[in-house]
Amino acid sequence: MVKFSLIGGAGFRAQYFLRIAKALPDRFHVSGMVVRDEAKGRQMEAEWGTSTYRTLDELLAKETPDFVVVAVGGSSGSEYLLKLAELGVPVLAETPPASDLNELEALLDRAASLNARIQVAEQYQFHPVQQARLALLRSGKLGRITEATVSISHMYHGVSLIRRMLGKSFEEVRIKAMRFDSEWVQGPSRSGPPQVDQIVAMQRDLAWLDFGDALGIYDFTKDQHRSWIRSNHLSVRGERGEIFDQRVLLQPEDLIPRQLELKRVNKGEYENQEGYFLQGILCGEEWLYTNPFAPARLYDDEIAIAACLQQMADYISGGPAFYGLEEAAQDCYLGWQIERAIRTGEMVTAVKPSWGRSLS
Repeated sequence: MVKFSLIGGAGFRAQYFLRIAKALPDRFHVSGMVVRDEAKGRQMEAEWGTSTYRTLDELLAKETPDFVVVAVGGSSGSEYLLKLAELGVPVLAETPPASDLNELEALLDRAASLNARIQVAEQYQFHPVQQARLALLRSGKLGRITEATVSISHMYHGVSLIRRMLGKSFEEVRIKAMRFDSEWVQGPSRSGPPQVDQIVAMQRDLAWLDFGDALGIYDFTKDQHRSWIRSNHLSVRGERGEIFDQRVLLQPEDLIPRQLELKRVNKGEYENQEGYFLQGILCGEEWLYTNPFAPARLYDDEIAIAACLQQMADYISGGPAFYGLEEAAQDCYLGWQIERAIRTGEMVTAVKPSWGRSLS
């Protein structure tokens, strides 16, 4: 049983953690929440059966969490991170961990001086299909990876997947980018399904990230990942093959081409009576991913965030870091440089940052 406290318990992102703990009570327990608004706090207590506090000091006076999830962003999030670091409390932070480059550098410097134990809940790499793709890349069957196209989520989320697929860290990157304006029918948003049928303006951002020996292509239109009429897409190309969404094409040394598929295996379909959940993802006869949280009924984004919680628990017990402040800083930095390239229309060079040089 892992106990974690939650700051920002009434927010959209924070409620992911509450749902996961409810679905996996043998693994996770929410040890209190900081909800500054008293009325919202009482509402959260009634809905989730968890104590709420108005301040961090009040929470820590009553609760003894293994770590704290900070599910608020920007300057408020940075303040909580540093205060918890000063108290020696490990933190799982929301992304992005800061609102601009200066704030980000200041946060990294201060966190380093405090020997802070901070990881960041960048969950996209832990989605089941991304874990399956990464497992296939690690197998070496595609050879050296040279290209990745990501059209899944915005800015730092998309950049994080590009870097993961290409195996990149803090290298210098040359960036070209553009924005294309169009119109399409309004689809779902964070608030839910559309309430009226209407055509709205949309912006599609495209960027080319040249790492020298590898190319990353970023492609995202606002709310694309929630749309009913636009598809998400990810492809990776290596010397011996490619992954194109669910399709895998390989040409091994025996010169016999392989045409495979990433196949999701769900329980509870047709006559299966084991409950409804994702069992895993197959490629041919090989399991590339098996769901560690089965048979809990979680959707992919919740599975990915649950993976962040589990790896945070392993990290504070002496396990490896899985996505530290430096990694989060790099993805935010490259996302901001993409925005700069769009705004100026010029080639932008994202130099190796201070946190990358210090790690080297």
